[in-house]
Amino acid sequence: MESLAPLLQYLISGLTNGAIYALIALGFGIIYNSTTIINFAQGEMVMLGALCAISFYHLVPSLPLAFVGGVAVVTLVGLLFERLALRPIRDQSPIVLIIITVGGAVFFEGLAMIIWGKEAYSLPPFTGGAPLHLFSATLLPQNLWVVGLGALLVLLLEAFFRFTLVGKAMRACAYNRQAARLVGIPVSRMVQLSFGLAAALGAAGGILVAPLTLGVYDMGAMLGLKGFSAAILGGLGSILGGVLGGLIIGVAEALASGLISSGYRDAVAFLILLVVLFLRPQGLVGGRR
Repeated sequence: MESLAPLLQYLISGLTNGAIYALIALGFGIIYNSTTIINFAQGEMVMLGALCAISFYHLVPSLPLAFVGGVAVVTLVGLLFERLALRPIRDQSPIVLIIITVGGAVFFEGLAMIIWGKEAYSLPPFTGGAPLHLFSATLLPQNLWVVGLGALLVLLLEAFFRFTLVGKAMRACAYNRQAARLVGIPVSRMVQLSFGLAAALGAAGGILVAPLTLGVYDMGAMLGLKGFSAAILGGLGSILGGVLGGLIIGVAEALASGLISSGYRDAVAFLILLVVLFLRPQGLVGGRR
């Protein structure tokens, strides 16, 4: 059992990070389904969620209120970003829209640096910081919060798309926008809602991970790229694929960091991305499209 302790520790760390990558990947997939573009500002939604929640907590020291407030503010940012930056040029080619999202990422990072500075901020853990012991491995209660709330958010997202009228309308727009428009579904509103929903997922991921790391203005770029890699690995636009891709990348980079060298941690996600693009570009659970 002692020989398995490091592997169990790496697995716990990998699943925690993988849950965050999965939430980011789902945001990429939601926007891709509604617009067929990649929103490279998704990682900045994670950063804004963490920093907004930290600011709310400093104003009113209540973690539930900080969580709700951070998600609400970033959701509004996502809605405004689609309305002001993308909708006016929605008839342009997808590459133009993707470049706009890259510009949006740079803008949000710069805005965060102006508002919060370059300092790193911390958020208290949700239920204390006393470590727990699982066999011979150690984990923090926040690890359980990340995995548990991440799983709950995925289930709620699946239920939203399957059982609510708005969710079904968003799925209809993803399948065939022209047919959805003909039956009276407001496609533009569904696209804007997809940006808000993706921003909310990213913000939730940022708030969950903030007690384990630190909130800083440039944390979103690397998280966004890893979330994108997870989305491609699982199958862009698939909920199951996004979750699977996030967990695989999280565990893979934890194992590489622990068994080989921490210097390979960030390289693992992009190596997996390149392999998938060469061998199975539709992803693990993607279709033939």
